[in-house]
Amino acid sequence: MPRLLHLSVLTLAFTPALRAADWPQFRGPTAAGVSDEKGLPTKWDAKTGIAWKLEMPGPGTSSPVFIGDRIFITCYTGYNVPGKAKGVQADLRRHLLSLDRKTGKIMWNKAVEAKQPEQERLRDDHGYASSTPAADAERVYCFFGKSGLVAFDYNGKQLWQADAGEKLHNNWGSAASPILHGDLVIVNASVESESLFAFDKKTGKEKWKAKGIREAWNTPVVVKTKDGKDELIVPIQGKILAFNPTTGEQLWTCNTDIGWYMVPSVVAHDGIVYAIGGRSGTAALAVKTGGTGDVTKTHRLWTGTKGSNVSSPVFHDKHIYFANDSQGIAYCLEAATGKAVYEERLPRAGTVYASSLMADGKVFYVTRDGRTFVVAAKPEYELLATNDLRDGGIFHATPVAADGKLFLRSDKFLYCLET
Repeated sequence: MPRLLHLSVLTLAFTPALRAADWPQFRGPTAAGVSDEKGLPTKWDAKTGIAWKLEMPGPGTSSPVFIGDRIFITCYTGYNVPGKAKGVQADLRRHLLSLDRKTGKIMWNKAVEAKQPEQERLRDDHGYASSTPAADAERVYCFFGKSGLVAFDYNGKQLWQADAGEKLHNNWGSAASPILHGDLVIVNASVESESLFAFDKKTGKEKWKAKGIREAWNTPVVVKTKDGKDELIVPIQGKILAFNPTTGEQLWTCNTDIGWYMVPSVVAHDGIVYAIGGRSGTAALAVKTGGTGDVTKTHRLWTGTKGSNVSSPVFHDKHIYFANDSQGIAYCLEAATGKAVYEERLPRAGTVYASSLMADGKVFYVTRDGRTFVVAAKPEYELLATNDLRDGGIFHATPVAADGKLFLRSDKFLYCLET
């Protein structure tokens, strides 16, 4: 039977012991949504397969990150909390929670006041805690939109706060998560200032800024070119942009022919970037890294019409896997050509906002209503299991595999699932 864990606050001196199994940022160490974990659960429900279940102090759509003996996760309280009176904006707080990795018990809970005014309402219960934290051996970094990028130490002390712009988007709010590169923490602040920022991890001082980041809700990804150089990739409306992540210099652009805003993050393999997005027309493409200037004619390898407007894909064994956000269709594309190897409707799937997770030879697709479809990671469609947690709230967060377990987050709970 699951153990329901209630809020407790305990501050301890803590130095993280980093391990290979850590999951320090959105979509994991390589930002690809791929885990080496084995023996993960494939079947569970509200009564079975739950190692522990934490009742969150507030809602949120961010994923947990895992460093050393801790889990870090964000939420919000005080305003526009589903199921409660709307409240007043002055009471809005974002929270960073530090949890015990084995038990899920809350070790400390640190609140950050919101810069006013904030968004009055957001669609689909996205809320005010959508960005997944990033963590290294010394600090945890949280992006809170208009309220800025905030760094904490591992005892919960706020170290610095940096501004990334104050614009608001009254439909969807903020979404992109911070990433780490060398001594920098990088943030896509398309909503807040149509800019990409890099801040010093120790001080919060701005190191570089790139403008023109329009209609981009995705989390940037640092990829390797064929010759081993780093490129920072950010899809925006109509283009993919590549930057030098250390200096902010723009390296190349590639037309996507996708007319929509860009929410999914890219994946990359062997010097090729794969991007999906949009609701109609061209919805996917592949482009070689390592170019200069406009590389549309020289480096764009293919475009396709199968994609997703929200959820990000995974790359595995020469194929790309993802679930369409609104149609509930699972896709497998041939990475070399973009050709659909299969497209199969997941049974009564509904909408899928969470990004795909590939682990243990399986792809996990989580729907907004709490069902998880487990599909074999191979180019022949095989549905292995359908799991139901529809009593657990709304599931927007991307699942995480760690410690031989699977972690799912709703707006009410954090679940630790085991075999």
